[in-house]
Amino acid sequence: MAFANKVVIVTGASSGIGAATSVMFAKESANVVLVGRNETKLKHVFEKCSRIGNTHLVIKADVSNDGDAKRIINETIDKFGKIDVLVNNAGVSGGGTILDGGILKAYDKILAVNIRAVVHLTALVAPHLVETKGNIVNISSICGKMPGLSKFIPYNISKAALDHFTRGAALELATKGVRVNAVSPGPVKTDIIDNAGVSDVVSWDIMAAAVPQKRCSEPEEIAEIILYLASEKAKGVTGSDFVTDNGGLLQFQI
Repeated sequence: MAFANKVVIVTGASSGIGAATSVMFAKESANVVLVGRNETKLKHVFEKCSRIGNTHLVIKADVSNDGDAKRIINETIDKFGKIDVLVNNAGVSGGGTILDGGILKAYDKILAVNIRAVVHLTALVAPHLVETKGNIVNISSICGKMPGLSKFIPYNISKAALDHFTRGAALELATKGVRVNAVSPGPVKTDIIDNAGVSDVVSWDIMAAAVPQKRCSEPEEIAEIILYLASEKAKGVTGSDFVTDNGGLLQFQI
């Protein structure tokens, strides 16, 4: 997978899947733009990428902020003059149900990041990807394909919407030479449980026990698929959703 001198934007690059993906792109000689809100963690990932080589860029930004979204694209173009790949990985989760009165607050917060920001960044980056015949990889989840726990309805909705947006964007941009695909992981060992404040409800041991293969994936496993989809090896793949869930869609029992 040749990414020499390609310019790759990875949102949510400070940890988990985003961090692993950034490092893996750097190993493939890409120029990586690392986007995230946690400046300390971003710098740590940036240092890992810089030790590998090439030129990289850190942008502290909140993708759900319209001004920040525009700044991500503008600063990338100012630095590198082009964009080849956008990895929409930034995402949040959280709890809120219909009966506990918290669903609307959770819905507004989660959809602002998990789908609205993706739509906005896609619209901003598309003209640049048309120029480079680049592509987009969206990070979805098997939660968009099954009901799951009632506490996570807003998160599930956001990922279902992301799946459909991926297909719609792929259809619109196909004739312009731009591919759009998604990856839908099952449980992956990241800091999402702690960040969502739901460690009292779920744990990685519980998640591993819930899927047929009795394991959670490592971030690097997902990064491998992202790089494949972004590469020329997948030049005939668009509008697809690659599931990697240790059998979670076959049977998920908590």
